[in-house]
Amino acid sequence: MEPQDRGNITSRSLVAAAFAVLLLTAATAGCIGTDRHQQDGEIVVAVTIPPEQEFVERVGGDHARVVLLVPPGADPHTYEPPPGILADVAKADMYAVVGSGIEFELAWKDKIAALNHGMLIVDCSRGIDLISTGEDGHRGTDPHIWVSPRNAKVMVENICQGFIEVDPANADEYRRNADAYLEELDALDREITGALARSGVTKIMVYHPSWAYFARDYGLEQIPIENEGKEPSPRGIEHLIEQAKEEHITVVFASPEYSSRSAEVIAREIGGTVVLVSPLAKDYLANMRHVASAFAESSRP
Repeated sequence: MEPQDRGNITSRSLVAAAFAVLLLTAATAGCIGTDRHQQDGEIVVAVTIPPEQEFVERVGGDHARVVLLVPPGADPHTYEPPPGILADVAKADMYAVVGSGIEFELAWKDKIAALNHGMLIVDCSRGIDLISTGEDGHRGTDPHIWVSPRNAKVMVENICQGFIEVDPANADEYRRNADAYLEELDALDREITGALARSGVTKIMVYHPSWAYFARDYGLEQIPIENEGKEPSPRGIEHLIEQAKEEHITVVFASPEYSSRSAEVIAREIGGTVVLVSPLAKDYLANMRHVASAFAESSRP
């Protein structure tokens, strides 16, 4: 066994042991999250990914404290939360799950819920038309719903309703906060629609296929380099290079959370560049403006 493998097993064992202790504590202490906000006026909300942190902070305002489960730079497909974060979640009033099949939640949502039976679980994907992925026998849904500002509006509305359920005394404030943020998301949607329409871009080449919801809403097609978590074969890379040249693509998009090696190979062969765009940045409005601008400038006539 390699030292790295032993280290990973040790890390998983420590997390499992800590989880067992926390679960026992929760069982003996009762519903930890229930009505704790009535004691200090603070609503503790767990979220899976950084974009949700902005959503919760904008709706909850001064009342909200966010526990982020998958930190910036981490891969939500494989990340395991440390014991300290699990202890924070055990005290939360609400967990806003993405709800669209993100791997972290498939592995941890039920375990986290078991730590805190008094915690409200809010499914942020409720009301969103999910995109199917995979082939027969391996079908699933694309989890990256938040990359579409139109979907973000639905997520914010679900979060607002969660706040109102947990803390009805401040319902009017949560509603005002949500409406103000929804107006900003509407403005962002109009900006992106205009920028991409003017650009004439119809196809983008990306390493990891994170942008299907964005592409669906703004008339784009994403051409992924990675296929179901696997690097392309040499023949696959050749095909992608040919396709990029045919489509006049000069930019290959990669994410800070993933390797950019294959993207760099393709970019070099087409005389283009690799541009990093993250689907997981916390500063959602600013990040999506950056992404839209990068996409709009990614091909030549």
